[in-house]
Amino acid sequence: MVTAIYPGTFDPVHNGHVDVAGRASKLFDKLIIGVYDSSPKNLLFNTSERVEMFAESVVNKKNVEVVPFSGLAVDFAIKVNADFILRGLRAGIDFEVEFEMAHMWRNLFPNIDVVCVMSALEHQFIHSSRIKEVAQLGGNVEKLVPPGVAGLISEKLNRK
Repeated sequence: MVTAIYPGTFDPVHNGHVDVAGRASKLFDKLIIGVYDSSPKNLLFNTSERVEMFAESVVNKKNVEVVPFSGLAVDFAIKVNADFILRGLRAGIDFEVEFEMAHMWRNLFPNIDVVCVMSALEHQFIHSSRIKEVAQLGGNVEKLVPPGVAGLISEKLNRK
């Protein structure tokens, strides 16, 4: 069984994440989406909320599992016996960042390979941080996130 992990903070999950996961689910026997449980980023949602949001977005993909993880992504990959680490690529700088990460992961664990899936054209410029910023300023982000997520973002921002 060929297994890949797709690690990230996913705060919030957006249509670019879901697109990459959906297309990658056709490449691997099993895709484990790892939601990082601690981050230096300013997170809007807690880990269980982020896991639930992504899980609801891929509920129709039977070979996809969404779980929290902590520590290094490469250690998570080893723990779940993954063969690959999946990354999504958007336009521009993503390649350079992911290229560096891939080499770091290979340095830590030479048996792991990184597979990059290019985001669909309509998702090239979607960033979780931009979604939060636009929502915080009163903009409509419904077209950028899976159904229900825009409402959750709005609820969180209205509580702050």
